[in-house]
Amino acid sequence: MSLIVAARFDSFPEAEAAGRMLFQKGFKEEDVSIFFVNPAGQHARHAVGGDQAASEGAKDAHKGAIIGAATIAVLGAVLGAAVWMVSGIPLWALIIFVAVGAYIGSLGGAMVATKQNSKRPARPGQDIGMRRAGVLTSVRVVPDTETLASQILLQAGGKDIERAGGQWKNGDWVDFDATNTPVLSDKVPAKATE
Repeated sequence: MSLIVAARFDSFPEAEAAGRMLFQKGFKEEDVSIFFVNPAGQHARHAVGGDQAASEGAKDAHKGAIIGAATIAVLGAVLGAAVWMVSGIPLWALIIFVAVGAYIGSLGGAMVATKQNSKRPARPGQDIGMRRAGVLTSVRVVPDTETLASQILLQAGGKDIERAGGQWKNGDWVDFDATNTPVLSDKVPAKATE
């Protein structure tokens, strides 16, 4: 397993410039790999598309749907009963109002319960959540060159500078998985990884 340092760039020219800086500091061409990382959700890990079987933000949606349906159904039943007693609408209309209220309540409750986790720790050595899209410049290092590579990538404008272990073969990070959570390098200042 190889020690790998990588940084995200907004464009290929920026990533290639970082590669040239690495070469100028003595890193070999077979130790640098540049490739594009698709946006989250676009890595086709499942037959119907997407990266995950379920959205992390939707894990509590069913609870919200039940609470919303029950709340609005009860409210609809109370209001519907009051209207029924005053106006004499048919009982089937009351049942329809309650059912529609329950449906709207379940939809609203699910939407309220669904939230995206957007917290991104910025401390080195911690994961930063889902990997952001962009061009990744990765470099195979040894412990003695890890700090230098991290600093060069930072100097070149790299973002989310990470440290990883992986298989490096013929100049490529062959077991790279875009769905894995990146872990920030502790060889650069925390502010630089934001």
